[in-house]
Amino acid sequence: MVGIIYNKEEEEKKLKNNDCHSFSKENEVCSNDDEATLVVNNCCSHEGQSHIVNQPEEWVLKSQTAALVAEVVRKQGVTFWQELLPSLVSLSNKGPVEAELVAMILRWLPEDITVHNEDLEGDRRRVLLRGLAESLTEILPLLYSLLEKHFGAALNEYNRQQIEVTKKHTAAVTAALNAVNAYAEWAPLPDIARYRLIHGCGFLLSSPEFRFHACEFFKLVSQRKRPHDANALEFDSAMVNIFQVLIHASGEFLNKYGISAVIVDESDFEFAERTCENMVLLGSLHIQCIAGDRSMTSQFLELMLRFFQHYKFALHFQSLFFWLALMRDQMPRGKATLSTSGTDHAADSLGLGSVQANEENKGLINLASDDTFSVIIEVSLHRLMKKSKVTGYIPKAVALELWTEEFDASDFSHYRSRLLELIRLVASRKPLVAAVSVSQRLDIVLNSSQISLTAENLALIECMQPALEAIVSAIFDGSIVLNHHDSRTMPRLHEILEGLLQLLLSLKWTKPTLAELLAHYLDALGPYLKFFLTQQFLLLINF
Repeated sequence: MVGIIYNKEEEEKKLKNNDCHSFSKENEVCSNDDEATLVVNNCCSHEGQSHIVNQPEEWVLKSQTAALVAEVVRKQGVTFWQELLPSLVSLSNKGPVEAELVAMILRWLPEDITVHNEDLEGDRRRVLLRGLAESLTEILPLLYSLLEKHFGAALNEYNRQQIEVTKKHTAAVTAALNAVNAYAEWAPLPDIARYRLIHGCGFLLSSPEFRFHACEFFKLVSQRKRPHDANALEFDSAMVNIFQVLIHASGEFLNKYGISAVIVDESDFEFAERTCENMVLLGSLHIQCIAGDRSMTSQFLELMLRFFQHYKFALHFQSLFFWLALMRDQMPRGKATLSTSGTDHAADSLGLGSVQANEENKGLINLASDDTFSVIIEVSLHRLMKKSKVTGYIPKAVALELWTEEFDASDFSHYRSRLLELIRLVASRKPLVAAVSVSQRLDIVLNSSQISLTAENLALIECMQPALEAIVSAIFDGSIVLNHHDSRTMPRLHEILEGLLQLLLSLKWTKPTLAELLAHYLDALGPYLKFFLTQQFLLLINF
């Protein structure tokens, strides 16, 4: 059915530029229930629908009609709405055109009532909202029924090559999804799960025609706040279902394309971006919901690692916020630093400074192996480069799409500061892993520079210095208690960093620029030298 779905965004632009539908004039004289009922009947009658169908601006007219009905409901109040709802349910069963109109009406109702509206302040607004909430037991099952019925009908009609009929059913599914998203922002999550809307939208993630609307649903529900009342357990259970859906969708994409291949299908890439964004939101805000399931948590962390090391910069960039949030949560209070000022990224605006903290979360990072941390460090070191600074040299032949101004209008320093913070956090947690990674990378870069100091090598050397400084300072600045590491860690750290120091001292850099760069490298090792010289001095005193 590719290409059959309506372009909703373009149609909504048309809606803003069109004169209001002629029915809206009748709304001005709806002073009682009888007149209101007459207007709604005119809008929803067969004759009213016949007036709309096959018009050049059919979608616009339907939307205006739905908005008019919602306006009438808003003015007439809860009693009128409760009397109208059974008629709408009956109307939705007549066919795809009527189902689309009913879904549009259901979409407009919460949009008009739950958002700020100058005409609906005070008690009247709260009464209308309460009336709508009391109807959820009828609205939510109806929306799921519309999704299921018309998606199946669209497939059947498409297989029969009935393209025009297919378009009508497709439009009904799209309208139902838009309505579902209007309720996803505020309807109780246990109710959304109970009436199978998580299941339905999860199924539609596999449909190219509807997956972006379904992604919007999961973005909305992933941002929901956990209640602190008797509904908390049901909320957690619903969140587990959402984790299962998004883990499956992410796995499908990553298994299809891998992490290093260029994604040919731009639609698939956009879908992966939205899915990754939803995974970041879900993991940062609600990972405690799956903390008791080691298998699911490990699977989630593995997928987020694959996004982090993906060839496409956008996927890596999204996942960076999750790993920062998770690692910050493992640090003692006051030790994790935020490096997100000056950015307008969605994760920052949602306050994802760290995952939603509780005692269970503290153990989540233990499910990540040393290999996981090694990958995080290595990818971060590779991506400290701008695309404009390197033409192709990447150690181990790992090709990556690097940061460019075309991707992110903000300054590169904002992105680099996040990478360096993540490097520091990992080094604090896994000092030996971080030291091995940076040493191996510098060994390659510095040795190759002695053979041929190209512009690419020089750019890499410049970028690596802040990383070395971040790792050494994280290990030896006193924020972690080194004695807590086992007896094999410290000798090994000393061996690695001593070897790196010897390599730096062997460099014959005499040009002012290179000499200054070498001085910065030696300065970066200062905390290490201070620590071990102090240790040696204490040993001599005790001896």
